[in-house]
Amino acid sequence: MAPHGKLDLDPEAVRTARRLAARAAEPIIAMARTHTTVSVERALLRLAGLAGADDGGRPWANHLADAVRDQVGLEHGVALPVWDALLRGPHGTLADLAGAAARGGVSFRLPAGADADRARAAATAAARGGITRIDRRRAERDRLLAELPPPDRPADPAAPARPLVYLIVATGDIHEDIPQAQAAAREGADVVAVIRSTGQSLLDFVPEGATREGYAGTYATQENFRLMRAALDEVSRELGRYVRLTNYASGLCMPEIAALAGLERLDMMLNDCMYGIIFRDINPRRTFIDQRFSRQVHARAGIVINTGEDNYLTTADAVDAAHTVVVSQLLNERFGHEAGLADAQLGLGHAFEIDPKIPESFRLELAHAQLVRELFPDAPLKYMPPTKHMTGNIFAGYLLDAFFNLAGVMTGQSIILIGMMTEGIHTPWLSDRDLALENVRYVRDACGGLAEDFVPRPDGVIASRARRVLAESLELLERIGDDGLLTAIAEGTFGVTRRPPDGGKGLDGVVERAGGYLNPAIDILDTENPQDARAAAGQEVPA
Repeated sequence: MAPHGKLDLDPEAVRTARRLAARAAEPIIAMARTHTTVSVERALLRLAGLAGADDGGRPWANHLADAVRDQVGLEHGVALPVWDALLRGPHGTLADLAGAAARGGVSFRLPAGADADRARAAATAAARGGITRIDRRRAERDRLLAELPPPDRPADPAAPARPLVYLIVATGDIHEDIPQAQAAAREGADVVAVIRSTGQSLLDFVPEGATREGYAGTYATQENFRLMRAALDEVSRELGRYVRLTNYASGLCMPEIAALAGLERLDMMLNDCMYGIIFRDINPRRTFIDQRFSRQVHARAGIVINTGEDNYLTTADAVDAAHTVVVSQLLNERFGHEAGLADAQLGLGHAFEIDPKIPESFRLELAHAQLVRELFPDAPLKYMPPTKHMTGNIFAGYLLDAFFNLAGVMTGQSIILIGMMTEGIHTPWLSDRDLALENVRYVRDACGGLAEDFVPRPDGVIASRARRVLAESLELLERIGDDGLLTAIAEGTFGVTRRPPDGGKGLDGVVERAGGYLNPAIDILDTENPQDARAAAGQEVPA
């Protein structure tokens, strides 16, 4: 079969890459389908409406799941014991039951027969209620996108889509983040990401309420999500274009945060198959099990995930390790598809991180970026700016960011994160962000449809480099398929960091499912295609 695309990639090699990625992913998918975690079970309780915390800040979801685990285990899930206890009384709500359980005042059991049938029906109705709320929030987004089209959905269908401009706020105080986020939107940001407080990945609970004391970021809580979403809706109406909101579904509470994001209509969530393992030392098994449920929720909520392959290039060489980025993207794609995510929800990540001192570095960057674009033509790719080689020379940094913006436009990237000339020096000031936005606006407006004219020579440096990276990706996928993905992670294949399967944080929260396991949220998400569910509810399903 003849090669195709600007890079003359062999279609058979591309198909082989996906086949090998599916082979490597299959044992992980099987594990996720036969295990649960404490956070998956708590996510069900949150979808069913359980919120709040005790006076010490410990969430009622944690109290209730822990009480069930201590008395009857989690092998059958929390659904049957919890809704059986509710039906037996005298506690009328999940919050009442959780409070009593925290005081040691509830005796849980695994019901049988007719009692089990009633508990199953009640739990399913409660889970259905939470998923219906997520469906309504998705329908709200669809209406707002139609009323207030952002740059990637222009009012004129003939107009080319522009890359979305993605900007970060991270003061630690949600009430300071809000005016900064609104100011960023007024200056041209299309996506606002609220960076999560340092260390939240390692908390095995979700903090409650609005928070003002984050470190290098703001805590991800349901109330913080609600406040920021309302603030961005306000500025969206002011500007006449929808401004998207991003946060982080990762760490030990990934499933719960995903559920809260769906309930509060976030638009994008950082959700990578290996980031938490490699960079936060979360146990690999815990991460993959939590991730499947979180991605099922994202699929239902219409949330675009952002993956974190860019981080590999901060610890590994961006040239030598380029193929590991592609392999991770292919794995993220496979895990995402299996969990129900559409291509339009796969915000696969990569980065402009080659040492600028290397001869022809810009051509190599173009090769890597164009390769990813052609491998995933329908994915809203997220392109990350240079960080590793920002030296503190703000003038050189500003120039390097302009080259990054140019590469993003030339290769048709979907989401461009704003590069900061003060990267690595201090938390950016508003003036830094303003200059960074000016940089990307200039390049985007001046270069416009340059991607149409960018066609590398078939035998040139760019096309040859891209084909070589693809070939190296195939070789690595073959090895991973033979040895296993958990082994590859343990050997430091990604980001040169070794993480053994039974190491890291959170393994004690992993539970193998027993026969008769019930989580009605998983049952609903497993059996209902998100598009079909929306059509059945009378919601318009965009083409």
